[in-house]
Amino acid sequence: MKSTIDSAELLNLQERPTVVQTFDLSKVYRTGFWLNQKIPSLKSCSLSVFQGETFGLLGPNGAGKTTLLKLLLGIVRPTSGSGLLLNHPLGNRSCKQRLGYLPENAYFYDYLTGWECLQMTAGLFQIPVQVQRLRIPQLLELVGLPHTAARKKQMRQYSKGMLQRVGMAQALINDPELVFLDEPMSGLDPLGRYQMRNIILSLKQQGKTIFFNSHILSEVEQICDRVAILAQGQLICSGSIDEILGNANVYHVKAQGGNVDFLKKWVIDLNWERDRYWHGQILTKNIDEFLANLSSFEIRLISLNLSRPSLEEFFLQQLKLPE
Repeated sequence: MKSTIDSAELLNLQERPTVVQTFDLSKVYRTGFWLNQKIPSLKSCSLSVFQGETFGLLGPNGAGKTTLLKLLLGIVRPTSGSGLLLNHPLGNRSCKQRLGYLPENAYFYDYLTGWECLQMTAGLFQIPVQVQRLRIPQLLELVGLPHTAARKKQMRQYSKGMLQRVGMAQALINDPELVFLDEPMSGLDPLGRYQMRNIILSLKQQGKTIFFNSHILSEVEQICDRVAILAQGQLICSGSIDEILGNANVYHVKAQGGNVDFLKKWVIDLNWERDRYWHGQILTKNIDEFLANLSSFEIRLISLNLSRPSLEEFFLQQLKLPE
C-alpha cells in the first residue's frame, strides 16, 4: 500500500482547487463565573486543503484539533481570523449539503436500528425514499455493517466498532464532496482500524476530499497525501510526508553473499552475521550502481529501506520544541 506521494503527484495536487482554507484562524473560550478567564484553544491557524486529497491533522489530546474542525463546520464561531469552505465563508449554510461529518463521540438514539438512523439522516437531507432504498444498502456494504444487524438490532446493542460504522455511513448518506472525520480510528481494534482505513481509501478513489483528525500516526502515514501537526493550539508544520520528514540520503541494507572488497566499496558500517548474512548502509547516490551489480557478485538482497525518522519520531521531536 502506497504511503506517500511523489513530487509529480504533489504538484498535480496543488494545481487543484482549494476546498478548505483558513487565514489566521483563532478561538478563545471564556470560562469562570464572570466569564473573565480566557483559554486560547486555537492560535492564528492558516492552512489549505486541496480538492481530492486526504489531509490528516495530527496532535495530542487538547491540541485544538476538534476546535478547528468545529470552526470549519460552523459549529462554533472564530474569535478572530477567517476561512473558506468550498469557496464559501465559514458558517455559510449553502455549502453544508455538500459536507459529511463524523464526530469523535457521535451520539445515536439507542432505540433506533442502524437502518432507521440512516433513514432519519437521509430525511434531514431531504433525500427521496427511492434514492434511500438504493443508497443505504450500498453504504452498509461499504462500511461493513451486516444488513441483518442494521435492520433488526437496536444501536444500544452495538459495539464501538459497529457504532463507528453507522457513524461513517451517516456521514456519507448525502454523497458529500468533502468529508470531515474526527478521530475515526478512536476505540477501534486493529481489525476495525484496518477496515476504517480501507473505507477512507475507497472514498479517496471516488475523488472525495477527506479531512480527518487523528493521533494514530501509523494510520495517517499510510493513507494521507498531506499532514499538519497542531500542538497547544499552534500549527507547527504542514506538507507531504516527504516534505516534512525529508528525503533520506542513506539506505539500510541486509543481504547474503558477495565479495568483501566489492561490498566495502559501497557499504558503510559493514557487519557480518552468521551464515554470511551482512548488513550496513549505502548512500543514496550509490544505490543504483550497487543494485546493478547484485547479480554479478551473487548477492541476495533481503531488505532495503530508506533511513529517515518515522512520522511518530518526527511528531515527538516537534512536541519537545520550545514555544
